[in-house]
Formats: sequence, structure tokens, C-alpha cells
Amino acid sequence: MAATAARPGLRGAATGGPIGRPVIALTSGEPAGIGPELCSRVAAEAFGARLVVIGDRQLFSGVAEIEHVPLRRPRTPGKLDPANSRYVLDTLDRAIRGCLAGEYQAMVTAPVQKSVINDAGIAFTGHTEYLAERAQAPHVVMMLVGGGMRVALATTHLPLSEVPKSITRPSLEHTLKVLNADLQKRFRIARPRILVAGLNPHSGESGHLGSEDGEIIAPAIAAANAAGIDARGPLPADTLFVPERLKGADAVLAMYHDQGLPVLKFASFGRGVNVTLGLPFVRTSVDHGTALDLAGSGRADPGSLIEAVKLAIELAPAA
Repeated sequence: MAATAARPGLRGAATGGPIGRPVIALTSGEPAGIGPELCSRVAAEAFGARLVVIGDRQLFSGVAEIEHVPLRRPRTPGKLDPANSRYVLDTLDRAIRGCLAGEYQAMVTAPVQKSVINDAGIAFTGHTEYLAERAQAPHVVMMLVGGGMRVALATTHLPLSEVPKSITRPSLEHTLKVLNADLQKRFRIARPRILVAGLNPHSGESGHLGSEDGEIIAPAIAAANAAGIDARGPLPADTLFVPERLKGADAVLAMYHDQGLPVLKFASFGRGVNVTLGLPFVRTSVDHGTALDLAGSGRADPGSLIEAVKLAIELAPAA
């Protein structure tokens, strides 16, 4: 991502994209939220790709290509209904099957409501984990792109109390391998440079503020370096995101969700894109939730979904 004078930036944006007209699956997300409205608006845009919206055809207007998946029960905008949770997963499953079969060159997902899926008795942590399980991907990485930055996460949707024990040397080594490989393959960066955040304040202050940085994170970085990956750290998170530190870097690996994402979302909210690395296909998504209070109002901003579609097209293989 190109740096700007006003915001910290990373080098090496994906540009141009493959020659061809990729087919992109666009899942419409929680039916009671803003997803269906956003999909209708985004599908009317000219992207140089075929967009196929996946969902119940009754939810959309002016959409040329729809893969119909029926609702389990009629929806009311703004009102969650656990009966439609299985419908939400049906739309994801259809897109996954199509990507694995080569029907679609990428999938873009509108937001889902995790709470109502769990209320329906279906264990659901998030898109990232669900896609990994369905695609049988051994190790996936959540990364957000926006505001001149790429920020990947070593852990995703966990309570803060569970983060330290979830950071292990093998897991970090796998994460760095996946991040490096997809920066090369998807973003076409020949030799990515990755900055790795420490877990504790001041990266542990030589062990006085925690042992994880010296005992787990530093050895994982050393192993990645030995494998030919240009990873540097652990770096104190409070100074990692300053422009001078980010200059010349391609991505940051944060240790947990709210360590890295507040900075990126401050710089790009409403235009950020969530990318799942390590899948056998391209998947991008919005950087926001279902916005139930805006559902049906016509006031939802499609900016993040537009950016997610654009990035999916850039990253997708040729049709």
C-alpha cells in the first residue's frame, strides 16, 4: 500500500489485477441487517467482473445475477430471527462450493450477526473460522487492508484473557508462513517485509513485563527468518504504527484483535477490507457489522463493500 503524508503507509500494493473477467460470489449476510441493501447497490456498479449475489431473490432489487437461496422465514429489517441463521450459513456454503469448484474466482461476504447464529444453537465464531473449517484449510490468517496499511492478526475472536495462552511458537511460525506466502501469491509482492508486534507493553521490557515476547514471539520470528521470511520484531505496539516505522513495510502482524485493528479502522473505517489468508480461494469482506439500526433505511454506506469487491477482483485469478 502506498504511503501518504497524512497517514502511515505500507509499500507494495497489488495493482492491475489479472487479465480476464473473474466471477465473484457476493454473499448477502444477515437478512435483517444492511447486507441485502448493500448487495443491491454494489451489484449495480461497473467493476469489470461478473458479480453473482447469493441469497433469497426477494431481498434484492435491480440485481442481474442472483444465485437463489431461500430464506427459512420472511425477514423484518432490523429484527433478528434465529430461524434464518441456517439460511445465512447456506449462502456461505454455496459460495464456498462454487469457489472450490472453480465456478467463482473469489467470494465477498456481507456482514453476519454472530450472536443470532449462536442463539440458534449453531456454534459460530466468525466468518474466518467457518470458512477455514468448510474449506479444510489447516491455518488461516485474518488481515485487514485500509488506510495505507495491512494488519494481520495472530489471534482473532478471543476474549483478551485467552490471548496469551493462544500465542504459541508453532502457531506464530505458521501464521508468518501463511502471511508471507499470500502477500507473494495474492498481492504479488516478491519479498514481503513484515513487522511483528510484541504482546506486552514495551515488548515485555526484557522479561519484566511478561515473558511471552522473549520466550515465544522472538524465537518464532527467528525461525521465520531462517526460512527466508523477512519478519522483524517483536516491536512495541505503542510505537509500531508511527509512519517512520511503517515506511518500507508491507504488513504488520498484531498479536490480538484490538491491538492492531483500532489503528487501521481509525485510518480507514467505512473503506477497510477484511481478507482471509490461507484459504484455497480469495475471500474479502467488509470492515463493519450488520448495522441493524440502519436496515431498511436506505442510509447504509456501501463504501467498504465496494472496496472489498475491488480488492477481490485484484487478488482473484483469471476466469
